[in-house]
Amino acid sequence: MKNKPFSMQVNLDDFIPASPEDKEYLSKMRPSSTFFKDGVKRLLKNKVAATSAFFIIVITISSILIPFFWPYEYEEMLGVTQGGFVDSSYSNLKPFEYGETEQQKIENGEKVFPHIFGTDNHGRDYFIRVVYGTRISLAVGFFASIIVLLLGVTIGSVAGYFGEKIDLIIMRIVDIIYSLPDMLVIILLSVVLKQTLNLEGTFLQAIGGNIISMLIVFGLLYWVSMSRLIRGQILSLREQEYILSAKANGAKASRIIRKHLIPNCISVVIISTCLQIPNAIFTESFLSFMGLGVNAPMPSLGSLASDALNGIYSYPHRLVIPAIVICLIVLSLNLFGDGLRDAFDPKLKH
Repeated sequence: MKNKPFSMQVNLDDFIPASPEDKEYLSKMRPSSTFFKDGVKRLLKNKVAATSAFFIIVITISSILIPFFWPYEYEEMLGVTQGGFVDSSYSNLKPFEYGETEQQKIENGEKVFPHIFGTDNHGRDYFIRVVYGTRISLAVGFFASIIVLLLGVTIGSVAGYFGEKIDLIIMRIVDIIYSLPDMLVIILLSVVLKQTLNLEGTFLQAIGGNIISMLIVFGLLYWVSMSRLIRGQILSLREQEYILSAKANGAKASRIIRKHLIPNCISVVIISTCLQIPNAIFTESFLSFMGLGVNAPMPSLGSLASDALNGIYSYPHRLVIPAIVICLIVLSLNLFGDGLRDAFDPKLKH
């Protein structure tokens, strides 16, 4: 056949069945995958982001489970007995120190659970208060991010899809909200809601009106950055052919947004939400430090740091411990958010 290149005769050598070695070679192809699976694989390869995610999960689970079996309560004053006797030796204990009553129990052979972080000036176990403070800070961060997510995605998708006058009106509202000072609005709302809200007898009484006002401010002010981001994504996606095909098939605007546009923005939504959580936690800690956080005796990491200022020279560990916890949580969430951006952003080269 090589000598007759213009021959019309079929070369039978081209139809020889493939050997097992050939089949194995051909089968070594990349398995089918999805954008989400590829992003997860890239995220797990990022050791810093994976470690940060593990650290966040451990802290969250610990803040939820530890209070169930810890022998002390966050509001329990250990030096106060039922008869009204106050043992001042329980106040301001250093880590792994005991009060006089506890020392007597130890001398009598009884087992006493140690105070890992010592106690505060009211004789309350400091470790369980740090755990509860972590729980409050994380809860505020997660709930605030959910509020921002729902409002930002909804308003941004509507503005980006419909455009024209609707987009113009929404963007002008966004510009006005951007000009409002966040902290001033939070302080004003906290003062107003404290007088108008009646939380007595409800599960929100322990949290207080300050946290409720903080969540309301997050819902009113902090959705603007998320909405702008989603709007920009949808402005580019709505011109794609599959959107035109959905319109031609009679799909409603709500269905196109839910089924086509938002799923294609999911990576941006996840990344922005994860980066919003540390911002909310830091804001809550700052406001609690200023005295605008949860109501006493419910602790927060910011309020614990604020209370520790009075004895900073005598008991510096009471300020250092909540400050380190805040730094670790915020740093881990930021690193995890950066890892998500690197893993799920399709514009980056992997």
